[in-house]
Amino acid sequence: MKASFEIKKSANGGFIFNLKAANDQVILTSQTYQTKENAEDGIAAIRQNAPLDGRYEERVEGDKLPYFVLCAPNRQVIGRSQLYSSREAMRKGIASVKRNAPQAEIVDFTTKVRYAAGKPQD
Repeated sequence: MKASFEIKKSANGGFIFNLKAANDQVILTSQTYQTKENAEDGIAAIRQNAPLDGRYEERVEGDKLPYFVLCAPNRQVIGRSQLYSSREAMRKGIASVKRNAPQAEIVDFTTKVRYAAGKPQD
């Protein structure tokens, strides 16, 4: 199984996507977008920015559980990780996004169409 971006409809009628590693674990989640086209643009932004170290911000939440965000050049958050048990685990998550995002296929659950790096597959 390959890494994939999975586009889905959100509860409020918008669109979200998750980047999943080859082991089917979610490694990055998007914001909610109003249109599927905007979500696809978000995926393109993730692919473009994922390889760049300076685009990641390490953060902590609540009980000091670490997580990271991936930012666009203007520092707008374009993806957020899950909460991790340690900084080491979080940094492995960052490495996974860097490794997987640029070539991940797109699976559109709103239409059941698979895309390999942006191109529809049969």
